[in-house]
Amino acid sequence: MATPLARTDPLTLEVVDLIGTVVARYYEEYEQAAAQHSLTGAQARVLRLLSLEPLPMRRLARQLKCEPSNVTGIIDRLEARELVERRPDPADRRVKLAVPTEKGLATAALMRDALDFAREPLAGLTVTERALLRDLLKRMLGESPV
Repeated sequence: MATPLARTDPLTLEVVDLIGTVVARYYEEYEQAAAQHSLTGAQARVLRLLSLEPLPMRRLARQLKCEPSNVTGIIDRLEARELVERRPDPADRRVKLAVPTEKGLATAALMRDALDFAREPLAGLTVTERALLRDLLKRMLGESPV
């Protein structure tokens, strides 16, 4: 039986470094896109998550790995800018959902469109290569590839 690769083999270290570089570039561009809309990085991340689906505050906190009180403050500021609103959850009226407004959805789309550091390199990959990359990343995250 083959011995599993050590975590410090040169290829693993190179891949880890490359992932770190991609993450750093992503966050740098994300912060710049957020600043163009006078948002903090945390506010932009919340808006992005909410553009996918309305979420209860506690679930937002879990996804962001922060305290619910932090999410409340972020939602307060987004609500003051009319980017998000709170609504009762139709499934459980005791729960408040954070829901993006039309202005919030438009802002999230503009920020997503501004994130183009990977678009050009990804465009150089075939559809099969992009699908493989997606599946490998999902596997690394413990998600089942689609």
